[in-house]
Amino acid sequence: MPDYGRFCPVALGSEVFADRWTPLIVRELILGNTRFNDLARGLPGISRSLLVQRLRHLERMGVVELWPSPTGRGHEYHLTAAGKDLEAVVLALGRWAVEWLFDDLQPHDVDPVTLTWWMHRRVDESRLPPQRVVIEFQHTGPTRQAIWMVLDRGEASVCVQHPGFDPDVLVTTTTPALAEVFQGYDSWARAVATGAIRVDGPPRLVRSLPRWFLWSPFADRTSARVARSPRGQGLLDDRSAVPAS
Repeated sequence: MPDYGRFCPVALGSEVFADRWTPLIVRELILGNTRFNDLARGLPGISRSLLVQRLRHLERMGVVELWPSPTGRGHEYHLTAAGKDLEAVVLALGRWAVEWLFDDLQPHDVDPVTLTWWMHRRVDESRLPPQRVVIEFQHTGPTRQAIWMVLDRGEASVCVQHPGFDPDVLVTTTTPALAEVFQGYDSWARAVATGAIRVDGPPRLVRSLPRWFLWSPFADRTSARVARSPRGQGLLDDRSAVPAS
C-alpha cells in the first residue's frame, strides 16, 4: 500500500481508504454483506485474490474484524466502530459524484444479475407482505434473462434458476429501464405509465411492489440532478421510447 506520509490527516486516511476497490468494499459492508462470496457478487470485476488482499488490509487497519460464521463454517467480515464511521465518507463520495461527475455516470452499465442483487439489498422489510412473495423479473434486453427474487419473513434472496415457487408478480422490462428507476433517473410510476416496465399479478401486490424497495441511496439526489440536466432528460426520453417487450 502507498505511504503518503503521516503529517496530514487526509494523507493518513488515504492510506486506509483511497486504494482502488477499497471504498466499494466498505460500501458493501455498510449495506450488510458480510460473507466473502456475497462481497464478491456485489463487486463485479474484482478478482477474488485482490478482494482477499483488500480485506486483509482493512483488517490490519482496524476497519474490519472477523466474526465466526453462524453456520460454524468459516467467518464473516464486519465493520468495526472505525469502519462504521466511514459510512458518512462513502455517502459523501457518492453524492459528490452525482453532483460533479453526472455526465460520466453510466446508469445502463449493469447486467441483470448484478442489478437484481443490488435491489435485494435495498428491500424495506417493514413494508413486505406477511406471506412469502416471489417476483419474477423478465429482462427483455439487451440480455434476455429471467431472474427471481424471493421475499420471505423479512429476508430477500436472488435466484438465477427457478426457485421452485410459482411467481406472485411478473415484472417485464429492459435492464436499462429498471436500472434507471433504481438509480433515480426515472420513477417507477412513470416507467410503468410509459410501458418501459410492465407488472402483472394481483392488484394488491402490483400496487405495493415499488414500496418494498428503498432504491439507491443516491436516488433522490440523482432525480434532482436529472431535473437540471439536458443529458438526463435525454436519457429518459430515449428510454421511454423503448418498449418492455
